Amino acid sequence: MIRIKPRVLITRPQEQGRELVKQLAEIGISSISQPMFDYSQNSSESEIKTLVQEHANPILIFVSCAAVEFANLAWPLKNWPHKHIIAVGSATQKALAALGLASVCPRQHNSEGVLALAELTDVKEQNIVIIRGNGGRELMAEQLDARGAKVSYLESYRRNWHAIDTKLPQAWKKAQINCIVITSIALLEHTLKLLGKLDTYWQDSCLWIVASERIAKCAKQAGLQRVINADGANDLAIKSAISQHGTR
Repeated sequence: MIRIKPRVLITRPQEQGRELVKQLAEIGISSISQPMFDYSQNSSESEIKTLVQEHANPILIFVSCAAVEFANLAWPLKNWPHKHIIAVGSATQKALAALGLASVCPRQHNSEGVLALAELTDVKEQNIVIIRGNGGRELMAEQLDARGAKVSYLESYRRNWHAIDTKLPQAWKKAQINCIVITSIALLEHTLKLLGKLDTYWQDSCLWIVASERIAKCAKQAGLQRVINADGANDLAIKSAISQHGTR
């Protein structure tokens, strides 16, 4: 069997992308960082104070590292009253720990995993604040509302999509990119839109490393043939998936 070394395109925001490029280089994998979007602040101290005053002693659910970062920038999280804190994934849990905050993290790093936590079994009349970016999946809020909780969102950051030159995919192909990292459905949709009508290279030959089974399902429905679920958006999960599946 001919083994082809992975050459990876990383589509995450610049800071995260650079860090993953560095970590992949340490294990001998070549990669390019091409941020498709960046983040900006989307909440204020006064907005947060009003929210937590109206929702006494809430359970706080953070959906991402960016949610933690921008919420903390608006008003330091150490000041937020809460019953307890839930992190959707391990990277988010680490971001909270770096601020001195303990949190619960489900084994399954998604909405379904959070909903299965014992801390959310009996939440009738309990205040819950979900901290996320602008838009996103509604399952968690819908299910918690059905359990009788009083659920609110705080959209602590906004995604700003970059205008990407439509000639870039040809440059990626010239650079022999054969693996693309995708960490959200919105990012998948944006990347596929940029690629336009998929040719056989991107559809059949390129390896797509995605962060969840839900993204993998969408990728396969879009016609992508080589899709691997890394089971996480953190660097360790992505590196492991590329190392294991990035040759053929």
